[in-house]
Amino acid sequence: MRILVVGSGAREHALAWKCMQSAISSRVFIAPGNGGTGGLAKNIRIPADDVVNLVKFAKHEKIGLVILGPESAVAAGVGDAMRAEGIPTFGPDRAAGRIESSKAFAKDLMRRAGIPTADFGVFSEAPAAQKWADERDGRVVVKADGLALGKGVLVCRDREQARKAIDAMLVEHSFGRAGHTIVVEELLEGRELSLMAISDGKRALALAPARDFKRAGEGDSGPLTGGMGAYSPPPDATPELVEEALRIAIEPAIKRLAGDGFEYRGVLYAGLMLTEQGVRVLEFNARFGDPEAQCVLPRLATDPVRVMLEAAKGDLGSIERLEWTDRAAVAVVVASRGYPDSYETGFAIDGLSHIPPGVLVFHAGTRYVAGRGLVTSGGRVLTLAAVAGSVGEARDAVLAAIGRVRFPGAFHRPDIAQEAVRA
Repeated sequence: MRILVVGSGAREHALAWKCMQSAISSRVFIAPGNGGTGGLAKNIRIPADDVVNLVKFAKHEKIGLVILGPESAVAAGVGDAMRAEGIPTFGPDRAAGRIESSKAFAKDLMRRAGIPTADFGVFSEAPAAQKWADERDGRVVVKADGLALGKGVLVCRDREQARKAIDAMLVEHSFGRAGHTIVVEELLEGRELSLMAISDGKRALALAPARDFKRAGEGDSGPLTGGMGAYSPPPDATPELVEEALRIAIEPAIKRLAGDGFEYRGVLYAGLMLTEQGVRVLEFNARFGDPEAQCVLPRLATDPVRVMLEAAKGDLGSIERLEWTDRAAVAVVVASRGYPDSYETGFAIDGLSHIPPGVLVFHAGTRYVAGRGLVTSGGRVLTLAAVAGSVGEARDAVLAAIGRVRFPGAFHRPDIAQEAVRA
């Protein structure tokens, strides 16, 4: 089977790498790919949201399975167009994908489905939003309704922070169209957990749980990013907790979407908060998490192509459960100085030829330049991952390998998964 992975990040690199291991894949394409994916699959220079040309390519190459990576592909309607041509696609249609592309849509769906989540309000005018925040002493989270590349979430702990966050979105329009409408919700306290599940539109199979780290700096300091690293499995993510989260969060969301006429075929990601009052849903994403995919996929023992193909066709009935290695995985992002704000690109990347065996290197913000080799082209440049007998061993392997990666301004969080080692 010929497979097309849509996207250009480390998540898509990990998906292509995993697909290459499948017994039923014959060739893997990735559109547009990056500087590292070309050595594994065949890069196709078509942007992830170029619906017309992606469909044209898939038809010409007789693609048997399309896998949507980034939210931009879902929001553009790539899944709708592929399915209209009879091409099996792992990734939701645009309407179902609003569970990520519109925070207001997602919160309304959670309310109607009885999914436990933070109390919230939806606003397009600053005074009303500020009044709601003031009533909670400013301890709120302000979210841009639309897609904002992982940056449209501002955590506030007092009234002044809340005022600045609300004004930034609704008055100063710092987040563009994504922030014309905002969701303001109560600030929840606890431990975060990422749980992804594969859905055929009717039922769901849980992937291994993971914990990611969204702040740019060590000790959860600095601005929120798209994710600086992750590990799997977290010690507090018991099988019972995963089953509970599947039952009260993911399955009701899929059922509610189906009831509204939106069949969800693909990965549904639930960002959870483990509070003293129980599991609460922070957000849903309509795709694999990044960097969670880079530590979860290496632990998957079941053939992923078979599972994704069955889900894309709308019937997971023949697959009872997914099999996992009992080993642990850690993934750490190497980023450009200044990320997630402004940063420079075009720096040569050295040291990749000296990465020890057993450490995986998934590219994100890289490109190949003739005569220079690999250079940086984004904020998150690489994700290094390892699988080992324990979280501590995997973490040690990754951090040792990262020490060999060099480019001006390179930085990473050295404390990824440290909590699990201490535990």
